[in-house]
Amino acid sequence: MAKPNKNNRLGRGLSALLKDEPTIRSASDEGAKKLVGNILEIDLGKITANPWQPRSNFDKKALEELVASIDALGVIQPITVRKKENGDYELISGERRFRASELAGKKSIPAYVRLANDQEMLEMALVENIQRQDLDAIEIALSYQQLIDEIKLTQEELSKRVGKDRSSITNYLRLLKLDPIIQTGIRDGMISMGHGRALMAIDDADLQFDIYEKIVRNNLSVRDTEKLIKSIKTGEQKPDKVKEVELPPLYQTALNDMVKSLNTKVEIKRAKNGKGKIILNFTSDEEFERLRIFLNEQ
Repeated sequence: MAKPNKNNRLGRGLSALLKDEPTIRSASDEGAKKLVGNILEIDLGKITANPWQPRSNFDKKALEELVASIDALGVIQPITVRKKENGDYELISGERRFRASELAGKKSIPAYVRLANDQEMLEMALVENIQRQDLDAIEIALSYQQLIDEIKLTQEELSKRVGKDRSSITNYLRLLKLDPIIQTGIRDGMISMGHGRALMAIDDADLQFDIYEKIVRNNLSVRDTEKLIKSIKTGEQKPDKVKEVELPPLYQTALNDMVKSLNTKVEIKRAKNGKGKIILNFTSDEEFERLRIFLNEQ
């Protein structure tokens, strides 16, 4: 059962209200003024995670440090939740604090209660995440894209919502056109956003991947990468193709099995560091649909 935060002067009426809370859907509903906009100490068991949480990666070490801080000092900054019809609460923002509190063995957490429909909840969660300092460039790009797709915002509108230049937003979104392996390289810190932007000048996917491998292998700076790409595009230097590594027996066996199962040409490209990609070839829309259905059923 939610109870008033001792540090927040909410008055006597709130405790009574929370014992038999009406369903509050809007600011005009009975009891809304007493509940919405206040900070409450809410049982962790009554809070469910945000289904639209845009973050997929939580740094383990940073989370452990937050657990230690909460264990010693408690949660300093309240999370944000919305009230559900069944009397529980749904997380809008503050999932790291919520997770860390659970790991620290806390029973409750201070929470700021807001009114929000599904669209507003998604937008608040995305915008709150974008403002964080520890997001990687791909997470930011995915959050921008989700705001555009789900909230139906233009880049100009998005720029105003998140307080970023439109050109900056465009640069992030362009990263999503890179090969997924290269995107993973950015997320893992193997290359920077600057490297990714330089690679966008290469249209050929295979050549783009080859240059990416060279960046990682030779630890090229962004400036060196830009010079390399410029020399390739102007014809001053021929593309330095990464020598294909012979597939280990396990990979070769898997390749043969995939060809038999999918009944189409399959390619596996693997670099020396073990990273690579699987390419499925199709010759028509009908064959693509057959492959899609087959893979979805697996």
